[in-house]
Amino acid sequence: MNAVSNENPIEGDADDHLIVSQIVSGQKDLFRLLVRRYERTIFGMGISFFRNREDASDFTQDVFLKVYRSLSRFEGRSRFSTWLYKIAYNTAVNEVNRKKEYKSLAEEDSNLLVSTNETPERILIRKASKQAILEALEGLPERYRLCVDMFFFYEQSYQEIEVITGIPVNTIKSHVFRAKKLLRDKLEAFV
Repeated sequence: MNAVSNENPIEGDADDHLIVSQIVSGQKDLFRLLVRRYERTIFGMGISFFRNREDASDFTQDVFLKVYRSLSRFEGRSRFSTWLYKIAYNTAVNEVNRKKEYKSLAEEDSNLLVSTNETPERILIRKASKQAILEALEGLPERYRLCVDMFFFYEQSYQEIEVITGIPVNTIKSHVFRAKKLLRDKLEAFV
């Protein structure tokens, strides 16, 4: 997730709740802080679902518009990010049901495994590793990829994934466990 710039040191879940309460109380300009903090993550989710930057950008704007309009209904019983991701997920699922496609967040984040301080040989090894991981991820059933993405890339707990997706916690645990086993089996040949 994007951290808020140095101009404002507000960070973290408690601060999200504070920002939301201030926005609802009339300080509408503070919404930009929430956008700045979460836009990259929401855009990444859009890339995962729509596979192109233009649709992901439209999706991101749509999500933040929905969030802004619904902000007064945020009750603070969960993390703000969980509430936001649920809105984003539901928005994406509704659109994907029309298009029927999904792509793992890992597939789009080209900087995930590559560091600019490495030798060309290390970069090539990392790129080959990334390609093997992407191929293994692509081979997973969609329901497993979704749970793996939310758990590992969006760093959501099983309970948060349940709130976001409506999938029961035990099913999510099972999907993540099975996905890890499938990935391990597929990647053994690479090692």
